[in-house]
Amino acid sequence: MVRAWIAVASAEHVRIGRAQGFMQVCHGKSGPLRRTAAGDTVIYYSPAETMRGKDRLQAFTAIGTIADRVPYQSEMAPGFLPWRRDVDWWPAAEIPIRPLLDQLAFTRAGNWGYQLRFGLFAIEPDDAAWIAAAMRSGL
Repeated sequence: MVRAWIAVASAEHVRIGRAQGFMQVCHGKSGPLRRTAAGDTVIYYSPAETMRGKDRLQAFTAIGTIADRVPYQSEMAPGFLPWRRDVDWWPAAEIPIRPLLDQLAFTRAGNWGYQLRFGLFAIEPDDAAWIAAAMRSGL
């Protein structure tokens, strides 16, 4: 069953992943990545430009299809081996979340920011379609 996911990371980190063809979530933990599967859609939401930054962005910053390769570790810094998963990123614009809040099931349910704390969560196919259309039309 193909699923759609929201992953959360700073825009700065998402752009690195896009440039290098991978996703990384939850400070490099493997467990969340193992819930995903090849063919799933992943959409990144970035609350800020930089990690722990006060520079609010609140935008969807990347969308793609998870590639057919299992999660793997890659050394980012000496002693830091985060888990990653390859992604085929789509051409898409970064778009603010606010104009979509009333259209998405996961944001209509009240405190939509709470779910973002998990770093990776599944969303309804209709939500993924709304976001994808908005990101592609923003090109």
